[in-house]
Amino acid sequence: MRSENTPPEAHPDRLLDALLNSPSPAPRLSEVGKVVEVGDGIVIVAGLERALSDELLQFASGLRGIVLDLEPGRLGVVLLGPSERVQIGETVMRTHKVVSTKVGPALLGRVVDALGNPRDGKGPIKAQAMRQVEAEAPPILDRQAIARPLATGIKIIDAAVPVGLGQRELIIGDRQTGKTSIAVDAILNQKNTDVLCIYCAIGQRGDAVAKVIGALEQGGMLARTIVISAGDETATGLAYVAPYAAMTMAEYFASQSRDVLVVLDDLTHHARSYRELSLLLRRPPGREAFPGDVFYIHARLLERAGQFTAAAGGGSITALPVVETQAENLSAYIPTNLISITDGQIYLSPRLVRKNQFPAVDLGVSVSRVGGKAQSKAFRAVAGNLRVTLSQFEELEDFARFGTRLDDATRARLTRGAAVRASLRQAERDPIAAVEQLAVLVAAMDGQFDGLSEEDTFAVMADIRIAAARDLADIAALIDRNDPLDDEARKRMITLGQKARHWLRGRDGTDA
Repeated sequence: MRSENTPPEAHPDRLLDALLNSPSPAPRLSEVGKVVEVGDGIVIVAGLERALSDELLQFASGLRGIVLDLEPGRLGVVLLGPSERVQIGETVMRTHKVVSTKVGPALLGRVVDALGNPRDGKGPIKAQAMRQVEAEAPPILDRQAIARPLATGIKIIDAAVPVGLGQRELIIGDRQTGKTSIAVDAILNQKNTDVLCIYCAIGQRGDAVAKVIGALEQGGMLARTIVISAGDETATGLAYVAPYAAMTMAEYFASQSRDVLVVLDDLTHHARSYRELSLLLRRPPGREAFPGDVFYIHARLLERAGQFTAAAGGGSITALPVVETQAENLSAYIPTNLISITDGQIYLSPRLVRKNQFPAVDLGVSVSRVGGKAQSKAFRAVAGNLRVTLSQFEELEDFARFGTRLDDATRARLTRGAAVRASLRQAERDPIAAVEQLAVLVAAMDGQFDGLSEEDTFAVMADIRIAAARDLADIAALIDRNDPLDDEARKRMITLGQKARHWLRGRDGTDA
């Protein structure tokens, strides 16, 4: 006897009736295109008439690509992988999505590609969410004035070219002048702060990226840093997407009231990647063979940095883009673009490199357009005299080369300037605390380094740093509160310099 509660599955006739009477599923429209041309990093696709700009396409081979060119009957697509895997005639499908990357705390301490996929062999990443790599820059009403300093730990920068949280400060110079070193030292100096860091390597060699990762690990900052690697061995499309992905990851933390430092190393390689893709897509070249919209790709990237209001999350994104010059040519196309986009530049001069002056920051060309407003009051009292002293010294140094007779006052200025410049020398991977920086600079401006050799100058500076860390904890707290440096604090710093010089005199047994 059959029960009325018997499920229809137990009766084949009832199951068939239920299936026949159920509503038919809605038809799914799937647009399929075909690869008609394959280039180095790009493909030309036909048949996807409704595809949108920047849309993500899926290839039958498993690769994905971004629609960069929309033309009648053809799409120019940038591949996010090796073009060798794509064959002519291969099918392509729309995804109705744009490129997204992983974001969240799980990425901290990891080395990833532009899409958030791991490249360090430490297993999969459980991302908090996925976000589009392209986003509109926050409007003016969501921004506020830059008023907090970002300490880099580098004396000449913190004193004379200060950077504020939310600023875009360009690091510019020829090859092998120390651009990456300054950026990495700025990251290492955040060890005792709450600032999170993102290092985006674009077009760098694998061994260069490995050295940066090793420095971050040794300095204890890798756990709070995301390293995005888009090296010269990766697809050109991933190198193009990488800096936008870095900004997207930074925006996630900034929306949660966190301060983020983003290093983009470097945008010269990024511009070259974009030029390569554009020329392969047969876009008309402009100045120096770069397409006309190369300014826009960097402007829309760096405009996403800033200090944001509480309603917009309350965090900040500080951008340190790096750009390479050739033969000190600051008027080249890409450097000119980036100088006009950013809020100042730190210029590293090969002339100073040849003089063994590291960091090779040229104060005559370097400028910070907003960082001075965020600079601590203690540094502000020292910075003005520092710039004047160095500027006068450099002019007199050039003049003295002609063998001109100099009076005593001019010789004294030359001696003081040389001592101050020597005091600004700093080893790599050695960021210095603010109170130690000020103690060294105040002693140098007071003449405690006058007439010393390079070796003795380093010895006195080392002694001053040790004494400052030990004896000036109250002044360090004063700097943290952003209080001005009073006369008593200045006298104590001068006394440290005098004691260090006296110690040097006693060690050598001579009158230093």
